[in-house]
Amino acid sequence: MKIENLETVQPFFSFIVPGVSPGRHLSSGAVYLLYPQPVQPTAIDIRQNLSLAPFTTLRIGGPARYFSEIRSESELLEAISFARQHTLPIFVLGGGSNLLISDSGFDGLVLHIALDGPLKPFSLNGFVEYIVPAGVEWNAFVLAVCEQGISGIECLAGIPGTVGGTPVQNVGAYGQEVSETITSVRVLDLESTSFIDLPAAECGFAYRRSIFNSTHRGRYIVTAVTFRFDPARHPRLTYADLTRHFGDAQPTPLEVYEAVREIRHRKGMLIVEGESDCRSAGSFFKNPVVSRENFQHIASTLQLAPEKIPHWPADEGRIKLAAAWLLERAGFVKGYAMGNAGISSRHTLALINRGNATAADLFALRDAIQQKVKALFSIELEQEPVQLG
Repeated sequence: MKIENLETVQPFFSFIVPGVSPGRHLSSGAVYLLYPQPVQPTAIDIRQNLSLAPFTTLRIGGPARYFSEIRSESELLEAISFARQHTLPIFVLGGGSNLLISDSGFDGLVLHIALDGPLKPFSLNGFVEYIVPAGVEWNAFVLAVCEQGISGIECLAGIPGTVGGTPVQNVGAYGQEVSETITSVRVLDLESTSFIDLPAAECGFAYRRSIFNSTHRGRYIVTAVTFRFDPARHPRLTYADLTRHFGDAQPTPLEVYEAVREIRHRKGMLIVEGESDCRSAGSFFKNPVVSRENFQHIASTLQLAPEKIPHWPADEGRIKLAAAWLLERAGFVKGYAMGNAGISSRHTLALINRGNATAADLFALRDAIQQKVKALFSIELEQEPVQLG
């Protein structure tokens, strides 16, 4: 067993020395850790007091009490056993792209899902299927599918994170949702401590939702996702950005993939290290869905014709509004800054770490935006990134 601190390997236990701040180096050179609970030997690597900020695209977040990288289902079972033995809460971390971690970090065990493997398509009843481990980079999978000339997820190019996170959030962009191609999700059921395959119909997919982030939050850990594609399908372009880009042409999936990445980059929604807007969690607020009455009230309040307000039809006769438009009308425009936090210079919905932002800085900006939008439009914007702590 290895239990590592950021700076040195630790013994199987840690303790508090009276009068000494946790984590402080004493004259002997030892590092005395924060938590007094003994740690028993395991077959998996467990690190202590590891900063979580480098594992997120926002580059924000305090330390994890314990941290383990999971590369197999057997390691996942052992990690769960370790957590239960020591009465530790767990948090499942994928690509860290849709995550905001508090400055205090997480007082439990963080499981970094790194299950990987080759992408091998197979044919079944005229369809092409992939069974993809949860730790595979999402964009790499999208590219692999598009390079085979297969349509179905090309509009989801450039979205950061891993495959395991996509069914949780039911990731969507430019007219596609990942649930359109998912047939089943393999999970560890923490209630029975067994692995099961949930058919898509049982996953409760809806706009940015699934049972994994709503009714059954915390029950399942995704280890693999099965996707099914129709090889006869052609890209269907419904969003204006893409129809303007291609005009009357019928692009290939790979051409759509490249166009989506180009558009996302232009809007500051592509994570490119070194660029000023790259430290973000993508869209920070969900597009709100309102009743027709509320929509008419907003138009009347602003003295605008309804067609002048960006909107789309939603389920049950309701209307989806553009959160970015609401922010701009409320004065939160591209490039807006509030201390070390701000709004991307290229995309209104992307809240960014301007260099040395803390979670508290992001929370303050978020709260200011939500309060102003609620005051103006009677709409409560919902945060999209998962919040830890």
